Amino acid sequence: MLGFALLLVLLCALGGAEGREEVQRHGHISVVIVGGTGDLAKKYLWQGFFQLYVKEINSGNSFSFHGGGLSPIEKGKPVLFEILKAVSCPKAVSEERCAVLKEQFLRLSQYRQLKTLEDYQALSKQIEKQLQEEGMTEAGRLFYLSVPAFAYSGVSEKINSSCRPSGGAWLRVVLEKPFGHDLSSAQALASQLGNSLKEEEMYRIDHYLGKQAVSKILPFRLENKKNLNPIWNKHHIERVEIVLKETLDVKGRIHFYDQYGVVRDVLQNHLTEVMMLLTMKLPKNISNAEEVNQNKLQILSSLLPLGKNQAVVGQYQSYKTEVQQELNQTTDQSVSLTPTFAAVVAHIDNALYEGVPILFVSGKRLNERVGYARVLFKNNIFCLQDHNSVHCKPKQIVFYFGHGSLQYPAILVSKNLFKPALMGKEWMEVTEHKNVSVLGLPITDYYVQTPREQRDAYAELISHIYAAHKSSFVSTEILLGSWYMWTPLLTSLKDTFPRNYPGGADNAGLLDICLDGNDITFNNMEVIINHDQMGSSSASGFKAMQGKFRSADMVSAWTEELVETLAVDLQAAAEAAVHEEGVFHLAVSGGSTPLALFYQLVLHHSTFPWRSTHVWMVDERCVPLTELDSNFHNLHEHLLQHVKIPYYNIHPMPVQLNQRLCVEEDGGALVYERELSKMVVNSSFHFVLLGVGYDGHTASLFPGEKVNEHGESLVALTESPNKPHQRMSLTFNAINQAHRVALLVMGKGKHELVTQVSRIKDVSDKWPVTRVKPTHGTLVWYIDYDALIG
Repeated sequence: MLGFALLLVLLCALGGAEGREEVQRHGHISVVIVGGTGDLAKKYLWQGFFQLYVKEINSGNSFSFHGGGLSPIEKGKPVLFEILKAVSCPKAVSEERCAVLKEQFLRLSQYRQLKTLEDYQALSKQIEKQLQEEGMTEAGRLFYLSVPAFAYSGVSEKINSSCRPSGGAWLRVVLEKPFGHDLSSAQALASQLGNSLKEEEMYRIDHYLGKQAVSKILPFRLENKKNLNPIWNKHHIERVEIVLKETLDVKGRIHFYDQYGVVRDVLQNHLTEVMMLLTMKLPKNISNAEEVNQNKLQILSSLLPLGKNQAVVGQYQSYKTEVQQELNQTTDQSVSLTPTFAAVVAHIDNALYEGVPILFVSGKRLNERVGYARVLFKNNIFCLQDHNSVHCKPKQIVFYFGHGSLQYPAILVSKNLFKPALMGKEWMEVTEHKNVSVLGLPITDYYVQTPREQRDAYAELISHIYAAHKSSFVSTEILLGSWYMWTPLLTSLKDTFPRNYPGGADNAGLLDICLDGNDITFNNMEVIINHDQMGSSSASGFKAMQGKFRSADMVSAWTEELVETLAVDLQAAAEAAVHEEGVFHLAVSGGSTPLALFYQLVLHHSTFPWRSTHVWMVDERCVPLTELDSNFHNLHEHLLQHVKIPYYNIHPMPVQLNQRLCVEEDGGALVYERELSKMVVNSSFHFVLLGVGYDGHTASLFPGEKVNEHGESLVALTESPNKPHQRMSLTFNAINQAHRVALLVMGKGKHELVTQVSRIKDVSDKWPVTRVKPTHGTLVWYIDYDALIG
């Protein structure tokens, strides 16, 4: 899709696409854990690197380990020593052998203060000195950044300038989430890191990719493709569920969690990665990182946009108190809308999965700790007498991440599907079962496979970093693609009050959800009232109201209902035009105002007559149509690519002719005017959708614009006070010839504008929007309550 092509162009600018996996060579490897005495390092990293050392001690490589921290050596060294003493050996290693290995590991490990550029320079000099004294060849340097994301850029700069190995040795820098807060912050971080590191040098960790059941999704699909290929499609799959339930609260993490919430913490990364593995086109070589990435990107680019109707959110009751305590807030300050529970339904807009709901669910303070991905298949068997027959039971494949009733990672295939191939020598079939049920079926109704030895996700991924298996890590492309998917939803939810739930077993059915087409709702409409929410702006109880504004018709409502009303009105106008003339001509303005309408049309107006609709641009920025600033780019990304409109019915403005942008001699405005004059009867659009800027401009007709100079022209080049300055726009002459003009105004930020414009009796050059006066058509203002009453 166009948006993802743009991301790829951006990635080239950031430092190129995914590099080839490096050819391994033997020699000395220096491992540096920056933040080596922190919680993550203490719980997982040192244990993971010790397991790597135990496994690779006879591989022909030598190792040294450095724990870096901000504290001076006299404070950091004893802390690191206590952490290292706690590492443990795999079960297969004897007690005597384990003692020797731990002693060697301790001797090879040391604490270093890593705070300044000079500290990193000193570290590099020490590594080089050791190599020289012991006559060793350097294989590479591995830096694990177990530090907050805001420190990534500075640390990477220091590594790049003073700690790069020479002589062909590799450099690998491992990064922990969060990788940004939304698309723009992720792009900024990617750009900063790209200034210091190459793409092939960055290993972004998503520890879910190291979970044993997750890492076997692609191998399972490959090994069982003979049985799966006929049923892995919309004709057989009822839905896909990806679920992570947790019993714990977020005490001790409030400073982080209150800024991120469950969608950013879990859905945007862990659950999205699992979704891609389940739905992506099966690569020819599952070890080829580049092919895996491209197939993942294809899925991300095919997802329908996520809006407010595709999510429900909740917050456990004691969260507010925890915020007060940890952030030292008063009762008045601590009305946090951060969700601790979310359920989101997504749909893939391609022939294979069209109409199949993909459900993402995660939350804190739920009734059990468990994670799984379930592919539930349709069952067309009806058992007349024996309802317990295996043929009438649910058909499902479950990738069970661990915990829950089963307590171990596993792949489960219901026996009424097929018997799966065994997942290699490291996995075994479970034939003796305890009396448990998994997702509605007794364990005896499944074929069950589990790893012979359970391994920690971090230990798994550390071994993959060592082996340069890039397919187990998150590339810049996938990172930005995922944020591209989730950012619009996060924006739409920012003012949504989450449902309050008590936590644990007391939740009962309060968080049960109901899927309705493309939408999702809570099944149980009874809610526990959070009294802090009383008196807040809410659409409940309010209906769209009709009125007058500047002598024209006005529709006013809360934002969501206003957009719904406009979408209904637009479809009615389209159907009437198609019925009468066989065609509907729609002109759409740029900017962010119409995005909510686009989502509404895509998700809830499947009967819109797109095949008989021609879409025109009201205005365009003078940039290539593939750039993010392009109005057409936004229109394509949020609307056109998701509806079935013939390509020849789409009319972008020709801002780029003769390999240059908006040069008057090229006659781009005249080209567009001739096109619309030829195709649109009397040059009268059936419907023109406009927004209004804070300065009163509409289309790209700004205060101070000499509109009289446009004369009878329908299209003109104009100047904006904001970058990019050059624009192409329909003139008021073209706008006012329309059958119907809709002016959409939303948000509290527009209240002052609405107030000022309401006081102007006629036309004002200071407020260009006042010149919108259809000659023979109808003008309707659509103004939400926030803009109307502030």
